[in-house]
Amino acid sequence: MKLIKLMSVIGVIGFLAGCASDIHKMRDVQATGGTPFTQALTEEYRKFVVSEADEMGDWVDANYFSRKGLAAANGDIVLPEELGIWDLPPEKVDELAAARGRLMRALDSGARDSNPQVAATAQARFDCWVEQTEELDEQGSAACRDEFLKAMEELEGKKMATPSEPEKYIVLFDFDKSNINAAAQAVIDQILADAKKMGTVNLSATGHADRAGSENYNMALSLRRADAVRAALIAGGISADAITVAGRGESEPAVPTADGVKEQANRRVEVILQ
Repeated sequence: MKLIKLMSVIGVIGFLAGCASDIHKMRDVQATGGTPFTQALTEEYRKFVVSEADEMGDWVDANYFSRKGLAAANGDIVLPEELGIWDLPPEKVDELAAARGRLMRALDSGARDSNPQVAATAQARFDCWVEQTEELDEQGSAACRDEFLKAMEELEGKKMATPSEPEKYIVLFDFDKSNINAAAQAVIDQILADAKKMGTVNLSATGHADRAGSENYNMALSLRRADAVRAALIAGGISADAITVAGRGESEPAVPTADGVKEQANRRVEVILQ
């Protein structure tokens, strides 16, 4: 591996300058973009690079992992090391290959999103394990392996990311009204706060009416209520493209009543956030 990396740089002076440049960038880079996983991975590679450069004096590997760290800082998805580019003892390959397969299954099952810090630790410690194995450093290899296994146990002990259950909210209206009153606005404010925490969202607003009035009138009223909620959500910062509206009139009452009965629980818009 050392030879491969050295051959990728023309000339000793150019090599040393390139190493110093990437390592220096890695020491100072700030991963403000990307995802929580790529940000955590940047920091994990930073610690690894500093250790290799300052404690081990291994500028070649420090430079190599600086490039991975800089890519992570840029928000790129950086994969665990491929074993084929490393000069590994043959008796170690099967164990490392099984470990990489285990790590990739966790990452591909959503660990980057469900537990980004631990997933980043697992990847960085796996790369460290590979690098230390090539160096024939039994102590360093064992330390990185143990940290990798500990991180994997934590990852596999948690459920991988699965689609979350949508949140449901009820916005109530006064009789024969479609304006947003104070109580309705409080519910909308909660929807906006929850949507902000979630990031990218989709919402549906479905209007309903009670059974006072004709079916045709109540259908139109339910749509006006849904449109009023949509307008309030847009005013609160939700993209118009993220909201769908529908009206159900008096056909789906929350509280069944006889025809002509006024019932506030049925004068509503149901908002689904996911």
